[in-house]
Amino acid sequence: MVVQTRNKHKDLPSKGDQAPRCPLRSRRGMGSGERRPLTEDKCSRGPRASSPAPIHPSGGGGRKGHAPGSLPRRLLIGTVQPFIGLFLEKLLKLRRYQGFSWNLTLSIGAFVGVMHWAHLTTLFENDRHFSHLSTLEREMTFRTEMGLYYSYFKTMIEAPTFLRGLWLIMNDRLTEFPLVINAVKRFHLYPEVIIAFWYRVYIGTMDLTGIRTKVCWNVSRGQGLNPVESCEGLGDPACFYVTVIFVLNGLMMTLFFIYGTYLSGSQIGGLMTVLCYFFNHGEATRVMWTPPLRESFSYPFHVLQMLLITHILRSHQNCKKDFIALLVSNVAFMLPWHFAQFILFTQMASLFPMYIVGYIEPYKFLKIILVNMVSVAICFVLMFGKSTYLSSYFASSLIITWGFMKKRSKVQKLQSSQYTIWLIQGFLWWSGTIVLKILLSQLLAVSDHIHLSDLITARILRYSDFDTLMYTCAPEFDFMEKETPLRYTKTLLLPVVVMISFLIFRKVIPDIFYMLSAGETCIRKQLDRNESKNPPTALLVFHELQLFAFAILAIFIMRLKLFLTPHMSVMASLVCSKQLFGRFFDRVRFENFVFALIAVMSIQGWLNLQSQWSIIGEFSNAPQEDLLQWIRQNTRSDAVFAGAMPTMASVKLSALRPIVNHPQYEDGGLRTRTKIVYSVYSRKTAKEVRDKLLQLHVNYYILEEAWCVVRTKPGCSMLEIWDVEDPTNAGKPSLCSILVKDGRPYFTSVFQNSMYRVFRVN
Repeated sequence: MVVQTRNKHKDLPSKGDQAPRCPLRSRRGMGSGERRPLTEDKCSRGPRASSPAPIHPSGGGGRKGHAPGSLPRRLLIGTVQPFIGLFLEKLLKLRRYQGFSWNLTLSIGAFVGVMHWAHLTTLFENDRHFSHLSTLEREMTFRTEMGLYYSYFKTMIEAPTFLRGLWLIMNDRLTEFPLVINAVKRFHLYPEVIIAFWYRVYIGTMDLTGIRTKVCWNVSRGQGLNPVESCEGLGDPACFYVTVIFVLNGLMMTLFFIYGTYLSGSQIGGLMTVLCYFFNHGEATRVMWTPPLRESFSYPFHVLQMLLITHILRSHQNCKKDFIALLVSNVAFMLPWHFAQFILFTQMASLFPMYIVGYIEPYKFLKIILVNMVSVAICFVLMFGKSTYLSSYFASSLIITWGFMKKRSKVQKLQSSQYTIWLIQGFLWWSGTIVLKILLSQLLAVSDHIHLSDLITARILRYSDFDTLMYTCAPEFDFMEKETPLRYTKTLLLPVVVMISFLIFRKVIPDIFYMLSAGETCIRKQLDRNESKNPPTALLVFHELQLFAFAILAIFIMRLKLFLTPHMSVMASLVCSKQLFGRFFDRVRFENFVFALIAVMSIQGWLNLQSQWSIIGEFSNAPQEDLLQWIRQNTRSDAVFAGAMPTMASVKLSALRPIVNHPQYEDGGLRTRTKIVYSVYSRKTAKEVRDKLLQLHVNYYILEEAWCVVRTKPGCSMLEIWDVEDPTNAGKPSLCSILVKDGRPYFTSVFQNSMYRVFRVN
């Protein structure tokens, strides 16, 4: 049967096509041709999971190009066009409205949340053509550690029962063969556990009601590749998984609007926050490119946590419900992501100076400390006693702060100037936190874990070894790009935040000098006057200190721009603060000023959005697909593999073969294994490397020839990294080049294509 092929838009089957129940389509740019419909059973509902697929390796596959003005961009406009009229209507209503309405705030917040969800979904689809990919190809798009996380979601939904799936990932025998590890504890897999539970409930409910959960297509891939089955709908595991992530990050935008509104005291301030985030979207998040990363699940709860801290600092009542909500948000933020503890440490580093100066009431600050302690304890229990929660800078700072508060009366009795007392407390807090963290790490035997602080220290001291170079040579762990401040400036985000910071400093510095010269009673009266302002001075100080902390982190580790850019957007809402701009707003109507500012911002902001919408690609990685099919068909199910970390996640995910290393590199034992595996790219002898691989029970080694010569930046090729780690062998020929020619008698080549070579370890 000849059926007209279709591009990205999926028309309903024509009435004349009676045979196929499953619609037919083709990839972008494909022409018409003969297509065979899928059988009815392949379109049916149910929790059947397709074979796991590999993740995309470093340097392979990916986008095929950029084509501005093509169909996906028009699809975005068609998707959001019904909302534009509603947005303009609410915008005009907001401009006319002089009071404050939580109903209006929540309705606009819900709207911007839907807009962000639609934006993320469209960018993700445009980049990969995800709707037209097979199950295998979709999972190949989850590169490196993303594929590792997704593999556990697949394990849980393919298991006979939910509890059986949970047992399998808590007794994982494939990821670090021959070890058995608790993957929930090691990789922070609570998001996958929860989403897998929701998926099983959803599929079971739809089966009972007889509602179809997905529609399948037969997709022509062209280029001599065989057609593949492609399914859409929430019944497809990959679609369900990414949909949950994008919905969560849509809700995050709702929180941002409420956050900006609450901080500035105006819905226009909330609108400023949302627009600054959208205009700098590429600098604020990467969830649309890397959905399964831990930050995609964790960061929305950080926004909620910051909003709750803001509310607690602002409120004159210590409401129990507020602290319970803070406890829940802390746990939800820390459970999915091991870096979250360090972010909360920066929050403590911002709150403690405010406490010693007097911006926070001691009783309120003590309750925040106790809530944070309980949060750490809950995470420690839920993560099966993971000791990194107890040995973190965050936990250490909580203990030191609690100790300071218990000895507060003795500190106040010191016969020194107020300024000297502040300096002593600050020095003791920092030194005490660092010393206690080191002692706890030694006591709990977690000193071999790599933390954000270790990477920052290595950058400051210019220290490098194999482990630090494996991180710092990755683009996301590099220094902030020099172009980033320029991008902030073009959208006026940086000038606005600098202006706001200047006004905050101008308001706070006189208070500091007054408190240095006045007695405690006068200080309390001055602080009470500050608290009566809107927003209170304490909130301005807190957000300014957090901005400084996030800026330092982002400068040293580019990945952490995801904290800096959104926080700058929240700070931008303060252009609507009458406390900061009161005199100016006496002369100029503040709504006119803010909307004029938004109009200027939107010039570059709209260009940034258009640039994102113009990214049109299609995922394809035939060499990796060829490799995985060969592994499935030509190796035993218990054959053990080693190789580059991204590729190993693929092998584990798609071929279900045991592996000895993987991309989650923080654990000390895993780093030792990876160093042995990566010695193939060193200058060691073949026999020495073979013997160490056999100690890990490796049967096959997957060599990627590009890794033998690739150099992302000076000092970051594998040979250069190994010359730093193993200077005694510097100058010898690389083992990789020897294996490419002939690895016998220690290695035997059994498979080869344009990207990969598979060697049997003899």
